[in-house]
Amino acid sequence: MTVKNRVVIPPMTERSGLEDGSVSRDELYYASLRAGGVGMFITPAANVTATGKGFEGELAVNDDRYLPRLAKLAATMKQNGTKAILQLIHAGRMTNSQILRGTQPVSASAIAAPRDGMETPRALSETEIKEIVVAFAMATRRAILAGFDGVEIHGANTYLIQQFFSPNSNQRTDQWGGSVTNRMRFGLEIVNAAKMVIDQYAQTPFLLGYRISPEEVENPGIRIADTLQFVDRLADSGIDYLHVSMGNAWRKSLNDPQETRPTILRIKDQVHDRVPLISVGGLQSPADVEKVMAAGITFAALGREYLREPKWVQKVEAGLEDTIRYRVNRTELEDLGLNPALLDFLDVIGTDLGYAGETDATASDRVDAIFKD
Repeated sequence: MTVKNRVVIPPMTERSGLEDGSVSRDELYYASLRAGGVGMFITPAANVTATGKGFEGELAVNDDRYLPRLAKLAATMKQNGTKAILQLIHAGRMTNSQILRGTQPVSASAIAAPRDGMETPRALSETEIKEIVVAFAMATRRAILAGFDGVEIHGANTYLIQQFFSPNSNQRTDQWGGSVTNRMRFGLEIVNAAKMVIDQYAQTPFLLGYRISPEEVENPGIRIADTLQFVDRLADSGIDYLHVSMGNAWRKSLNDPQETRPTILRIKDQVHDRVPLISVGGLQSPADVEKVMAAGITFAALGREYLREPKWVQKVEAGLEDTIRYRVNRTELEDLGLNPALLDFLDVIGTDLGYAGETDATASDRVDAIFKD
């Protein structure tokens, strides 16, 4: 597959899905404003099972009944050659029984997330783990039928796949826990299942991407040494790209103050050109993007900046860089396709802008960095 340029819109939560997970008119409008310029456009996360829903307004791809509206979303995103990618998620413990309408959240182990107010999940059984792997595969099939150009497996940002990889949230003693090899098994099984579906159903080239968070600050938690082993396996697994989720594209280790190399470059060396990388985190200006590409990283993803400036690529192509918006007035939200639920979401999560294309590492950022009164 040829992608027309190396700028990507990463998956961002704008909470525009309907209550049942269907694609809304607001979602279509939001997508229509941003498609056409970038090479790839990744949707907000879509849950692969009803019990994998992480927040209100989240898209769903857990049943064939969602196909007609998902097809409209794919078609909207694909204008002018943009490749449309559907991100697939299971929230695991990063949800609550209210969002799940009375059902207890699930995870690798019965351990609550180390955040205020989080519920203790139920540990998944062996059978349930395999059922979730199948659910990712079935969601991949639906993405193909809906006309998307690919799927991205969401293995980052503390959701279920990361919960299995983390020695903090995964304290199992079976084949799904313990050693780093066992902890990466869940993610690799999902990749393998999705790849089998693509080989069976896709009639044209169809991308399989994987998103990963390189480190955790908890102890025990994911460390770079674990991640480098994991990305080595991922690079040989059949994925088409690896999306490295960080709040700062040039961030160094969160746990080793002696480490001087940016994490993205350490991952790049480990991958060794076997698959393209997407780098994200605080990229705004053309100079920011050029720096990423000059480092030999294939794709640069602009998250919050694409909330503010839906025509970023078009303005760069036209030589109108001085007209790019880096701040947004609240009166412009409707014109930008940003609904009030997004503001509510940002207010609720406070300084954690993780689902706006970033990770928890942006805890020092303020909501006012995006919106000004």
